Amino acid sequence: MKPLYRLLFTFALFLLLIACAPQEPIGAPESSDTYFPISIDGTPLQLQLALTQSEQNKGLMHRESMPTDHGMLFLFKQPEPRSFWMRNTRIPLDIGYFDASGRLLEIHALYPYDENGVPSRNQQVLIAIETNHGWFARNNIVAGAQIDLKALAKAVSRRGKSLNSYPIQTAH
Repeated sequence: MKPLYRLLFTFALFLLLIACAPQEPIGAPESSDTYFPISIDGTPLQLQLALTQSEQNKGLMHRESMPTDHGMLFLFKQPEPRSFWMRNTRIPLDIGYFDASGRLLEIHALYPYDENGVPSRNQQVLIAIETNHGWFARNNIVAGAQIDLKALAKAVSRRGKSLNSYPIQTAH
């Protein structure tokens, strides 16, 4: 009987060790083509995330159109002045520049194929959001509006990264 108890004890210990082992996230991270629901002042917006340098360089280039209430969020590693241009981009866009607390600082129009940079006036831009032209105005989104940082954190996590890697200020 002792070998049977030893076998059962070993099996139980094995199950306990498996249960306590660190778990890998289920499934692979979402791709850069995935849209995530992230609201601004409660207004829903479906955003792709441009987190890497190559994703940021490509942006919304070479697209024929973009669905209503969709756009792209650019999240940078450091707050600083930003400038965007429209090389190979045929969709008229608006860009909103946001600070590290997720507060909208300013909005600018971007015109198809315009290779002149559209700089931020503010020196502390950490996030930029490109939307179809007129989205901010149609939704009464003005300077001071706030990104839903919880939704942003969830989206960044689903991309396999952590919002803790960025200098986001979650407390106001």
